[in-house]
Amino acid sequence: MNSIVYVGMDVHKESYTVCCYSFDTDETMYKQKIASDYKMVLKYLEQIRKQFSENIEFICGYEAGCLGYSLYHQLTDHGVKCIILAPTTMAITNTNRVKTDKRDAGNIARCLAFRTYSEVHVPTDEDNSIKEYIRMRDDQKIALKKIKQQILALVLRQGKRFEGGKSYWTVVHMKWLKSLDLSGVLRETLDEYLITYEYFTEKIERMDQRIEELASGERYQEKVRKLSCLIGVKTHTALSVVVEVGDFERFAKAEKFAAFLGLVPSEDSSGNSQNRYGITKAGNSHLRRLLVEAAQGYTRGAIGHKSKALKQRQQGNTQQVIAYADKANERLRRKFYKMTLNKGVNRNIATTAIAREIACFMWGLMTDKVA
Repeated sequence: MNSIVYVGMDVHKESYTVCCYSFDTDETMYKQKIASDYKMVLKYLEQIRKQFSENIEFICGYEAGCLGYSLYHQLTDHGVKCIILAPTTMAITNTNRVKTDKRDAGNIARCLAFRTYSEVHVPTDEDNSIKEYIRMRDDQKIALKKIKQQILALVLRQGKRFEGGKSYWTVVHMKWLKSLDLSGVLRETLDEYLITYEYFTEKIERMDQRIEELASGERYQEKVRKLSCLIGVKTHTALSVVVEVGDFERFAKAEKFAAFLGLVPSEDSSGNSQNRYGITKAGNSHLRRLLVEAAQGYTRGAIGHKSKALKQRQQGNTQQVIAYADKANERLRRKFYKMTLNKGVNRNIATTAIAREIACFMWGLMTDKVA
């Protein structure tokens, strides 16, 4: 029977710090700093193998971070078992507040050995590439938002106020911006801003169209169609959830999925004392933000009402799935109104609570727990 040696790797852009832990010795050994190259890791493993007389098996691990899944794929392609650890789930053994790369590597090795961590799901190449595309699109959306703010700030500084309605960025508002009486370089500055605004707007529209095409692929179409039955969940959000989560079956319960997104309350309880605080915010922040945005759809509208757009999105699903989604939509809208109007709960807190339940209903749709 092979002995197992656990290799903790504290990885950075320029260097890796590695060390070993074995139950036979019950200590971290062979701490070493190497260049940030997987080939150096393989060389290190061969050196360690020579230190043991018997056959050994390596299990390597590193915290999720800047390297993404690249080191994982490089090592597994060479037959080395590798695990990516979720940082927020790791047991911390460093109690003297001294933090170094070697200590971190040793802590990772011990976490691997005693399994005091949660493993990061490694997506397929297709899921990962679509995930990166969607995140890139969201970055462009942030850039567009900043440009809008800059245009409005520039106009306000010049004492110009739009009185053609309450909504900005409409056809009327754009016509007003282009007709403003500004002289010289100020007019040139605003025109450059408007050119950038139109560039980002057209670019995002093109990306959204591409996302629709990706979602219509055989692998994603059914899942995206199911998730789109929920209010506030359109193709962009649905496809993001599918590619970022991957396998929903790895969550035993809906609550586990909500915890993965950091949408459950944090708690500090001891003895008879119980203290609950805001959500943990541990886990996938990108999906958490998308679900909170989706929850905004439940903050308006009549309970039980289905818009034409929602009915269109629900087409093609089974009656069982539609009934489950309708039940969720009615419950969540009713819950939001009850929390804010009857109980006086802060609107943002209520919206976050709705986002948590959206996650739970999504888990039900993706695991066919729709009874």
